[in-house]
Amino acid sequence: MSNIGFDGFFERLRSASNIRNQSDLARVLGLGRAAVSLVKKKDSVPPRWILDLASKFELDPIWLETGRGEPQARSGSSHADEEGLCYERVPKVRARLSAGGGSFETEGSVEGYHSFRTEWLHARGNPRNMVIMEVVGNSMEPELREGDDVLIDQSKNDVLSGGMYAVGVEDTVMVKRVERLPGTLVLHSDNTDYSPIHLTGDELNTVRIIGKVLWVSREYR
Repeated sequence: MSNIGFDGFFERLRSASNIRNQSDLARVLGLGRAAVSLVKKKDSVPPRWILDLASKFELDPIWLETGRGEPQARSGSSHADEEGLCYERVPKVRARLSAGGGSFETEGSVEGYHSFRTEWLHARGNPRNMVIMEVVGNSMEPELREGDDVLIDQSKNDVLSGGMYAVGVEDTVMVKRVERLPGTLVLHSDNTDYSPIHLTGDELNTVRIIGKVLWVSREYR
């Protein structure tokens, strides 16, 4: 059995969680059983499933996806420097957050880690719910620029108007300021060259709030 693909992923998930069958998996993901059957047939697990399940069951996304490493999540593992200050690591995923029209780069594999002071990180939430993603595009300038890394708390998906959130709309992933109005979700850009995106009716069923932006890192070039 290949480690990469649905069967390997599902056996690892079963061994490290209370999920016992595909119906359990569909229920946890909030999907119909047919969606799980389709993924099994394609033998390719959506990256967002890996991230969502790794966060929910405190698993290492690399292990869940590939079988490499250990089951326990590495984010949240602490280490101390020579001065005794404690740090924890948060994974950076390969997905890119579009600050523009939308990014189709939704690969969820972990490509590295950033270390943060433990005290600072825990004051803002549970590190096991956090990931780092890179910004592409200029729609959020000057607040966010292309190439910035942003820290996202995936547990903070209740919209507070004006907050910056990573948002999935169908197969695209973007970062916007989000405003919730009666029957409407509005995605605002800081760059005035971009018009707000209004989502209503059935369009709302295609939207998921991935998480709230907590922090940004910028490398000057």
